[in-house]
Amino acid sequence: MRISEKPIKQYPFFIRPFFWKQKRKYGQVLKPGLLWGRSPWLFATVAMLYGALDRKSSPLSPVLRSLVTVRVSQINWCEFCVDINSNTLLTRAGAAEKVDELKDWQTSKIYSDAERLALEYTDAVTYSDQQVSGELMQRLKKTFSEDDIVELTGLIAFQNLSSKFNAALDVPAQGFCQVPPPANASDQT
Repeated sequence: MRISEKPIKQYPFFIRPFFWKQKRKYGQVLKPGLLWGRSPWLFATVAMLYGALDRKSSPLSPVLRSLVTVRVSQINWCEFCVDINSNTLLTRAGAAEKVDELKDWQTSKIYSDAERLALEYTDAVTYSDQQVSGELMQRLKKTFSEDDIVELTGLIAFQNLSSKFNAALDVPAQGFCQVPPPANASDQT
């Protein structure tokens, strides 16, 4: 990593419970948490935003949310995010195919029409050389409610924040899931 970790005891007391929960859930403290924790109020805000987006009552299915987060992570070349989000997708989808074929989602036959549409939107929002067209938005509105679209957009924007933060600081994968790298060089834009 490009920024060093501090010993846990050097983080403010109100951040340490997050680390304890991570260690309990994942068996280890997550490296991004140690970096975000260097700015405690920013860490707390980001953690609350993530919690709001990944809540059980989200109008977006857990599998769809995970597909989106892995796809954004692939585009932004975030090793940590691809690792942990692929593991979550594998758990939620119950099958490795959704993880394995995500890099080729446009040609894969395993995704539903709604998943394909959400992934198309994810690419349009994430790639800097693309825009969300009026035509794409109209197709989204035929499948998703406006509240769903806001939720989906928030999730894509959050994952862009998270994966770009981690990629810029060279946060490594922590061994949660072994997945292939993006399909081709065009995924680097």
